[in-house]
Amino acid sequence: MTSVAGRVRPAGTAPSNDIAAVAGTVARLRAAFAGGRTRPRAWRIRQLDGLLTMLAEREQEIADALAADLGRPAGDAWIADIGAVALEAKHARRNLAGWMRDRRTALPLSQRPGKGFIRFEPLGVVLVVGAWNYPFYLTLGPLVGAIAAGNAVVIKPSEHAPESSALLASMVPQYLDPEAVAVLQGEADVTTALFEQKLDHALFTGSERIGTLVAQAAAKHLTPVTLELGGKCPLIVDRDADLEVTARRIVWAKLVNSGQTCITPDYVLAHEAVADELVQKVCETLVTFREDEPAAQPIVNERQFERLAGLLDGHGGRVVAGGGTERASLAVEPTVIVDPAADSDLMGEEIFGPILPVITVRSLTDAIEFVRARPKPLALYLFGASRGARDRVLRETSSGGVVVNHIGLHCMAPQLPFGGVGSSGTGAYHGRYGFETFSHRKAVVVKRARPDAPLLYPPRTPLKMRVLRRLF
Repeated sequence: MTSVAGRVRPAGTAPSNDIAAVAGTVARLRAAFAGGRTRPRAWRIRQLDGLLTMLAEREQEIADALAADLGRPAGDAWIADIGAVALEAKHARRNLAGWMRDRRTALPLSQRPGKGFIRFEPLGVVLVVGAWNYPFYLTLGPLVGAIAAGNAVVIKPSEHAPESSALLASMVPQYLDPEAVAVLQGEADVTTALFEQKLDHALFTGSERIGTLVAQAAAKHLTPVTLELGGKCPLIVDRDADLEVTARRIVWAKLVNSGQTCITPDYVLAHEAVADELVQKVCETLVTFREDEPAAQPIVNERQFERLAGLLDGHGGRVVAGGGTERASLAVEPTVIVDPAADSDLMGEEIFGPILPVITVRSLTDAIEFVRARPKPLALYLFGASRGARDRVLRETSSGGVVVNHIGLHCMAPQLPFGGVGSSGTGAYHGRYGFETFSHRKAVVVKRARPDAPLLYPPRTPLKMRVLRRLF
């Protein structure tokens, strides 16, 4: 038996290395796509139905895998990985006919009479590289958009969540078309080998460092990529915020998955008029929410545990809650640190764990300047009652998404695009935006043979040029 983050896992359950199967798998998927298998709407609907059936019938196994990999409670497993994917799939199924329909568009005067429209065409064979922190949601969620768009898909789950990876490899061929949807397990060399196959698109979720390597591998063959990379997500608490609600929502978000979430608040910027009271309420809420729970929360593996333990040293701030670690079980106490040094490692890298720095600022202007001085985050949160403050934050900051008076809800709304900006990612998906990410928007102009105006043909007479200048 082996232990990861304090959870016992049967020996021999590490994901298989499918590198030898890469070329053959992609060739099979290409043949299925070339034969038109994935294009009909009926095929796409069957895959979405199969995905929904899989989530319903295998819910307990999914929850067990998440418990083994991440120590995640069953309730959180359903909300974050199972229910979230089901929401995406149901939304896609309900709207697919409209998404697939040609989109009419006007033409310039110079091209009339004529008809212009956009046809959404599947790209071909696409790759989804999942992440370990939400190994089903961040793998099957993008899959929804890929199959809704009519692509053949190869899924590469994260090797850092081996039970979830193995379960995906086992389940997916039973519920989805195995000729057009495949799962390949393994280490980074499998992902590298997949990019050598000159795929038609790739979506990767992970760190900025690995995302850079993915982009480089994709650039070699001009493979377009969508990158969801995270970053340090700020949360601003203005002086007129409801502090009880704010504290509850901060603590709730920071405790989910032990803070190992790309859109969880990485640090709080609290107005000096409310900072002390906010910190007190956050600490009180931590006690309430963690009643009858272990003192520390599980971390995915030893490398992440060591990194988080290192962030708890030399930060220069004041620890007001938590601060302890349990090496034997690879667990970290939910921790609140007030006013750490701005140049500390804690404030320099994405925390990705149950540690919350709270920084006191003198004004909303100072908070905005603090955010703008750093790379653009995947998400930004504002708590406050002022519409003017909201408008300023929206106008003066740049981030992948913004939520006012709550946390993370934009990620759970398939009607909204989800993605980063700058170093927090490129491209977006979810709902129609996922469908379009995995589609080629083919521009089509249809003209009749006659009338055949001679304006565009030589000779270029002064009269023709005068008319053309007016038409253009």
